[in-house]
Amino acid sequence: MSMDSSTRARIERFYDGTLLPDEMVATMSTDGGWFPSRTIARAPMPSVLERSGQALPPLAIQDHGTSFDLYDYLSVNRVAGLMVLRDGAVVEESYSLGIGPQTMWNSCSLAKSVAATLVGIALREGAIESLDDPVTRYAPLGGVYAQVSIRQLLRMVSGIRWREAYTDPTSDRRQLLEIQTQWQKGGIARHMATLPAATAPGQSWTYNTGESYLVSAVMEGATGTNLADYLSTRLWSRMGAEADATWWSESPDGMTVSGSGMHATMRDYARFGQFVLDGGRIGGETLLPEGWTGEAGSPFLIGETLVPYGYMWWIPVLDDPALKGTFQAEGIYGQYIHINPHKRLVVVVLSARSKPSYRQRLEIKDDAFFAALARAL
Repeated sequence: MSMDSSTRARIERFYDGTLLPDEMVATMSTDGGWFPSRTIARAPMPSVLERSGQALPPLAIQDHGTSFDLYDYLSVNRVAGLMVLRDGAVVEESYSLGIGPQTMWNSCSLAKSVAATLVGIALREGAIESLDDPVTRYAPLGGVYAQVSIRQLLRMVSGIRWREAYTDPTSDRRQLLEIQTQWQKGGIARHMATLPAATAPGQSWTYNTGESYLVSAVMEGATGTNLADYLSTRLWSRMGAEADATWWSESPDGMTVSGSGMHATMRDYARFGQFVLDGGRIGGETLLPEGWTGEAGSPFLIGETLVPYGYMWWIPVLDDPALKGTFQAEGIYGQYIHINPHKRLVVVVLSARSKPSYRQRLEIKDDAFFAALARAL
């Protein structure tokens, strides 16, 4: 089974960056059934997001040699939702472009950071013995991946030759999308096994959505359950999520598409961010290994090159002291879960921008906004 022609045309326009503004909001705020999906159950008793007594102070966002304020950032960047937590309490929660607290918003690549965090939970539980285990200990992955470790998979340093160009129909990313549209169980892993190597594993870094999809195969083999179901039982229901989420699968009975396609409310994305900021603690229980978040949210070296990426978390590239030690989940069209351990901040930004790639963006830089926010708070 695969998608019909009208759905295919819509998803191609989504990746081409040719949706009209209202179409983009509708696409981001509704799971249009492009792919099969699984439900991730909410908590029986949602956690309470307390309101902070502190209001968000005026911001001075320095970018392009100009100072902007919060309202410039929200309007120019087509931000549909903004949530700021400090010490777990809500400093700011606002909605625009017709969405509200119950809206299920497309994660895009925020899902990668969720999937990588679930690897940490599996490591703590003992389902995964070591990040340096070969991925083939848990999943029968072929090709180059027969020589790749879990840690290398999480850092996207397999050495696979890959081009992550969303708007180019000939790119590896778009070829992967074509595989997804066929709804074939095992199709993604088979496709990834055919790709050639550019370097040996561990010797080069390339951002690679296909790599993130293989996390699901490893986790299924390690835990004996679908990744979406694992999220539901191990974290989503336990962290106090107030709404069911959904997550795409490659086929009705296939693996979760672990690098994209999760849909959740802004408040629950914020709860997930708070879980990470708290080092994986929920109440008196710690679900992540000691030191996991520090490692997952830190850059690493390849030779003398510092790669601004952790375990599927980005490190802000803006050189600003206010951003020291911060890391963030990022998704195309302007999706962010920003974590600032020093200031105890979690910032969720949900956007409906015109183009997927930051290289084509016209907006105020998000890192500049996060730095201004840290200084103000």
